[in-house]
Amino acid sequence: MSMEQRNSPNEWEELEIEASEPDKDEHLAEPTLELQRRIDLLLKDNFGFRRAAEKVREFPQTPGVYLMKDVSGIVIYVGKAKNLRSRASSYFHAAAAEEIRTAEWIHEIADIDFMVCSSEVDALLTENRLVKDIQPRHNKDLKDDKTFPYLMITTHEDFPRVEVTRTPKDKGAKLYGPFTSAGQLRGALQVMQRIFKFRTCSLDIEETDPRWKWFRPCLLASIQQCTAPCNLRISKADYKRDIKRLQTFLEGGSEKLLIQMKSEMQDASAKLEFEKAARLRDEIRLIENLGDRGDIDVHAQPEVFYVDPKKGMRALQRILKLEKEPRVIEGVDIAHLGGDDTVASLVQFLDGLPFKQGYRRFKIQGVDGVDDFRSIHEVISRRFRRLSDEQDAFPDLLMIDGGKGQLNAALAAFRDQEIEPPFMVSLAKREEEIYLPGDREPIRLGRESFALRLLQYVRDEAHRFAQHYHHILRQKSTFEQQFRKGD
Repeated sequence: MSMEQRNSPNEWEELEIEASEPDKDEHLAEPTLELQRRIDLLLKDNFGFRRAAEKVREFPQTPGVYLMKDVSGIVIYVGKAKNLRSRASSYFHAAAAEEIRTAEWIHEIADIDFMVCSSEVDALLTENRLVKDIQPRHNKDLKDDKTFPYLMITTHEDFPRVEVTRTPKDKGAKLYGPFTSAGQLRGALQVMQRIFKFRTCSLDIEETDPRWKWFRPCLLASIQQCTAPCNLRISKADYKRDIKRLQTFLEGGSEKLLIQMKSEMQDASAKLEFEKAARLRDEIRLIENLGDRGDIDVHAQPEVFYVDPKKGMRALQRILKLEKEPRVIEGVDIAHLGGDDTVASLVQFLDGLPFKQGYRRFKIQGVDGVDDFRSIHEVISRRFRRLSDEQDAFPDLLMIDGGKGQLNAALAAFRDQEIEPPFMVSLAKREEEIYLPGDREPIRLGRESFALRLLQYVRDEAHRFAQHYHHILRQKSTFEQQFRKGD
């Protein structure tokens, strides 16, 4: 809601509701006899303080912003609340007389006003705008802007990123803030992400790079909180339109945004674009019901570990002590069902992204029954014998799905073929341990490691491709059996 569209306090109807107790989390000190005496003196001797204390009893129990004023009518403090009456009344209880943030100045309070906001998120944004505009002397938290969080939207990318940062850029970004609480800002960001579905990752995505079509989006895409530009599921123009809507909302234009979106929904419906109209309808409902989206202080986002290709390659170079970043990575996996139709897959990643033209699949020919070691030996022999004979380039890094035994089987294949192997590792799924040739102990990385995430991506893609090929063969075998029975 824009500032121009808000009603002044005088235009609100008075509410005849008994004052409620302040929220439990607002009690920052126990109401001892001494603290209560100090409050009683203020109420007795300070007419302005007493008038403000009586005034808050009529405040609505809705999200909003309250403004403390001195005897001259100057705003000395601005605060936000999810319940205006509860939060504002806490300044007139004993706890406020000892709390370090309020004890020195509550005696200056001579009046108090409020602004109703459409949601707790809107209250957070409105508080930020008012503090910047008014510069109240007791909002000390924002005295040094550089140490406090900003909401930053990049402007130089095909698909702009939205993130919380304490080190804002001087160029190439639109900034909102600073804010006093990083936790509350992150909570508000997560609520807004449900509506506008922007990305918060650090991937460098270019619409003209077709390799992104094969990138695996993170969990946010699956739960409909991101439109997955990393998989090119949304066009550059449509994504930037969503970012423009977010900016309109952040700048206080929620009513203007709703009018615009309702008009777009009607146009889409008239053009029989019912899927687009339905999406706009759902987004409009989310914005209208933003106040019901949960508490931004406790709002939880699913843990999302996205893969950053560039950071993953740099981390692998450092951890594996490679001479250069592994631009070409190949992964090998074996799939079988009860020993029948054992197959192998080989996937290729270029600059950290799947390169489908480099994918290969193998039907294991010389192995009977279930024997992953011999199957790996066969596929490595066939693959690298051909590359060697044709003098094709080897990958910078070869990853085998499995543990130390699978890695040794691959090494044996190179030895038997008398071929110098590329740098090799294996990744054991149970503990996600990385084995290197000649090392007795594996490398164990944290689950958030960019290097581990990239290896997992390669391993999972190799597994998916192997299972897909195995499924094709099983279907073909079933069809042939049914065909023979029909004869």
